[in-house]
Amino acid sequence: MKAFYKTIVLSDIHLGIKASKAKEVVHFLKHHKCETLILNGDIIDGWQLRKSGKWKKQHSNFFKYVINLIAKAKCDEIIYLRGNHDDFLDEILPFSLANFKIKRHHVHYGVNKKYFVTHGDIFDNVTTKLKWIAKLGDVGYTFLLWLNRHYNNYRERKGLPYYSLSQVVKAKVKSAVSFISDYEQELVKVAQARRCGGIICGHIHQPAIKNIDGIEYLNSGDWVESLTALVEDKEGVWSIIYYSEWLEKHEQQKINQLSKSA
Repeated sequence: MKAFYKTIVLSDIHLGIKASKAKEVVHFLKHHKCETLILNGDIIDGWQLRKSGKWKKQHSNFFKYVINLIAKAKCDEIIYLRGNHDDFLDEILPFSLANFKIKRHHVHYGVNKKYFVTHGDIFDNVTTKLKWIAKLGDVGYTFLLWLNRHYNNYRERKGLPYYSLSQVVKAKVKSAVSFISDYEQELVKVAQARRCGGIICGHIHQPAIKNIDGIEYLNSGDWVESLTALVEDKEGVWSIIYYSEWLEKHEQQKINQLSKSA
């Protein structure tokens, strides 16, 4: 049975790079139903596709599944917000086809409050003002993901659990920690200026739900490292679903059902 949510927010899937978990995100969507699906930026990694990225069948399958949600009325509305890695969407913004919309920003009306939804890159000075530095940093990050993938292939052969090198590096580098804190504060100011009670973002690959100066700060994380989704239930309560934790519970439920039927 599918879990139902008022809203599901996914961001930073980065289709077009090897580290993208397209199969996993489709598997997640097949087991979670919602009224509104928000794809909050960097769904396609145009930067990598222009260089060494490769578009695969599973990347196309993601969009086939998403479009099918609208075609078969399985989702009331799908909002795709432009991120910095899919900045090629600037050429067609704004775009609307039935209940599928591509926008730069969005205002989401939750059960209890209004949320300003943005990918978050516009408030990152490195990304907006010094794009060449951002792309240089992207090269380093891509290498870290490559190293992370091979390291975890080794751990898997040894029967060890997944371990995110890039998340550990970011957590230990003071400048990264400071950047994340500044990023959160700037986004909170945006929500306040827009007279919203909350801000929903992505971009920094750091899933979070917290209260900052009376504003609900929500970050959906990513589908490269964290594999997380931000979900809102019928009562307007938000939570973060970690795919690895959900999958473990899902597999255990299947085992229990098979045991009962045996």
